[in-house]
Amino acid sequence: MERPRIILADDHRVFAEGLKSMLNDDFDVVSIVEDGRALLDAVKALSPDLVITDISMPEMNGIECVRQLRESSPELKVVLLTMHDDLGFATAAIRAGASGYVLKNSGVKDLLKAVQEALQGGIHISPQIAKEVMHTLATGEEVGPQLTPRQLEIMRLLVEGLSAKQIAARLHISPRTVEFHKYQAMERIGVSTSAELIAYTLKQDSGPV
Repeated sequence: MERPRIILADDHRVFAEGLKSMLNDDFDVVSIVEDGRALLDAVKALSPDLVITDISMPEMNGIECVRQLRESSPELKVVLLTMHDDLGFATAAIRAGASGYVLKNSGVKDLLKAVQEALQGGIHISPQIAKEVMHTLATGEEVGPQLTPRQLEIMRLLVEGLSAKQIAARLHISPRTVEFHKYQAMERIGVSTSAELIAYTLKQDSGPV
């Protein structure tokens, strides 16, 4: 019987290799990649059954990868494996089309359960955050404050993983102007960290379930 084919995406190679060794008994890990764009290329070349990816990666974050993979490969299952227990990241991931959201500190059994449920067409969320996530998804919560087009543009580029310097080059403005718009957006939204700003942007872009 042919084993399910899996691609792993994580920019911590040692962690990914350890994960591969744990999965090899039941699955065929066909590739390990270290950034979002490499993941898109690997899926196109190798046609896996399932992807396990981190959120925080160079080039393109994991949630944006989910969106693009679901558009190009609707049958592909994607499980997010991450240290982020933030409700915004988790709801954005499921809204984008992820079949699982697993916390790295929740253990191997939780990940294996997520993989099996995803392959069977289900959705699995780590128990620590499942109740809150499902409530948010069910209620379609929160409409955020109005932001300027420039602020939204910069926020979405931050989500893609670009630095202030890279954003400045793309938009033909100064890094100082990028930071100004970023902090204006943070103040208007009411968040204090870049991670919270990114989580907000992901939730707004993914829209209602």
